[in-house]
Amino acid sequence: MSEIIQPDEQNVQEKAPVFEQAVVNRTEQYEHKAAGFWIRFWAYTVDILILSSVGMLIIKPVFRLFSLELNDPVWYAPFSLITAFLFYAYFVLMTKFCCQTVGKMIFGIRVISKNGAKLAWSTVIFREWIGRLISTIPLNLPYIAVAFTPKKQAIHDFIADTLVVHEAVYDKKEKLVQEHTSVAKELQEQNVF
Repeated sequence: MSEIIQPDEQNVQEKAPVFEQAVVNRTEQYEHKAAGFWIRFWAYTVDILILSSVGMLIIKPVFRLFSLELNDPVWYAPFSLITAFLFYAYFVLMTKFCCQTVGKMIFGIRVISKNGAKLAWSTVIFREWIGRLISTIPLNLPYIAVAFTPKKQAIHDFIADTLVVHEAVYDKKEKLVQEHTSVAKELQEQNVF
């Protein structure tokens, strides 16, 4: 006479064959679209026009009022120092407090940190002061790097780990995530055994 043996759960788990199955899931992510060379060029042009206007409308009349020299050729002349201070203060303060200058506001672009954190003072000063000093030699050629880098970064963006992105335009990125699952484990969960 034969006896029917009911397998217990532990016995089935030990004897069940284990097959690996790869499941591919697609996930969508949206990233800010990087601002290219020309839009950054026009935003910078607007900023230079604003700073030049301030220089012509405020600084020059004050110097003429006090009969101070405007055309002194040395780099440390008072007019040169004041306009340089105004230039760097404008870019540093606007980038720190608004993440964008007036030119960037007009064109809808902004500066963000690569890691998504809030821009720190050290990052902004490094980007807008030291990075711009490096980028202005010779003939502003380092700015052309924006046209050829994958994330449209200039030299000062690389130095400060920042990106200039569109505020309201996003790139859709699809990521394929591969997960390995055990078929035996799935069958046990479905109570096949």
